[in-house]
Amino acid sequence: MKAAYFNGTMKKEHDGVTRVLYRLIDEINKTNEIDPLFISAIVPPKSEQMVDMFKVPSFAFPFYKDYRVAYPGTGFFERRLQEFKPDIIHINSPCPLGAAAVKYGNKNNIPVVATYHTHFPSYAKYYKVNLLEMHGWNYLKNLYNRCEAVYVPSIPIFEELVEHGFETVEFLPHGVDSSIFNPGCKSDSWKSELGIEGKFTLLYAGRLVWEKDLATLAESYKKLTEQRDDIKFVLAGDGPIKGELKKIMPDALFLGQQTIKDLAVSFASSDIFIFPSSTETFGNVTLEAMAAGLPPICVNEGGAGGIIIDGETGFIAESRNAGDIVEKINILLDNPELRKRLSENAINFAQGQSWGNIFERMFESYKYVISKYRLEWAA
Repeated sequence: MKAAYFNGTMKKEHDGVTRVLYRLIDEINKTNEIDPLFISAIVPPKSEQMVDMFKVPSFAFPFYKDYRVAYPGTGFFERRLQEFKPDIIHINSPCPLGAAAVKYGNKNNIPVVATYHTHFPSYAKYYKVNLLEMHGWNYLKNLYNRCEAVYVPSIPIFEELVEHGFETVEFLPHGVDSSIFNPGCKSDSWKSELGIEGKFTLLYAGRLVWEKDLATLAESYKKLTEQRDDIKFVLAGDGPIKGELKKIMPDALFLGQQTIKDLAVSFASSDIFIFPSSTETFGNVTLEAMAAGLPPICVNEGGAGGIIIDGETGFIAESRNAGDIVEKINILLDNPELRKRLSENAINFAQGQSWGNIFERMFESYKYVISKYRLEWAA
């Protein structure tokens, strides 16, 4: 079964989407069920490519130099796809490249599926650009309704898409590799090496961008550091607002972009995971933190909170409410038995979310979509 995958970037460990895609590549190479071609505006050097990749021309994304946008249209990849002859096309972004892939598939009678990785309408809502939010919903609905299936990783986002008229959505959660993220990654020297020995570590992991509700994180930092001196906020990740965050969170520790191995150690060696983002479709880092035994505090908007059973595997706070986040942090810090129970429950939940099972379901969906599409086309 030949599958052509489209994504804005294939730079390894660049963001949550690419981490999912590289886990997919691992599974493809393990099972040999799929003959893949990955098409993107950014690809690693040939020597580092684990599968066949094809680079399309692109331009730098304004204000965020680490992202590039493919030039619109099918012309830059059409010949390569004609040579490859895919049975199915899978888009992972609604960017111009993803839109061009849908157009190509529809025109050439190749079924197209998608994974809904990024909840762009929530960004417009976050920045209070009502017109952009409305147009965003219309654009996404038109694009994704031209796909045979749209895999949505969390129930809250699935329900929201249905309410907005998305017709082909299917619930398919993300998974976690417990051989990488687990309590055994804990380092007894991690805190001392960072100079924070004897402190409770409150860890955030993710891109440093305002739409992750990091203003709420900064406000939580301000409130909590005024209340207690036994805590340390630690941020793993990078992004365009890093400098601003350092100014408003002067005593926080910024680890920068971490490798997966280093991130696994940070998860397992910290005390609480704080993830205030209300714009996630899933929030892979939350599940990775849980697999490492780190009890999470997420919010009740977006997909990340959909992973958690409130009070059992973590806490769910009110979105954009620093006071509520701080209250739940204090409850966990002051109740070690509760923290231990949530940690154990989080581990048990995460261990049941294996990538192998998730991708097996995806590949079965491919077969069904291809078969159904061919029957409909023949009729």
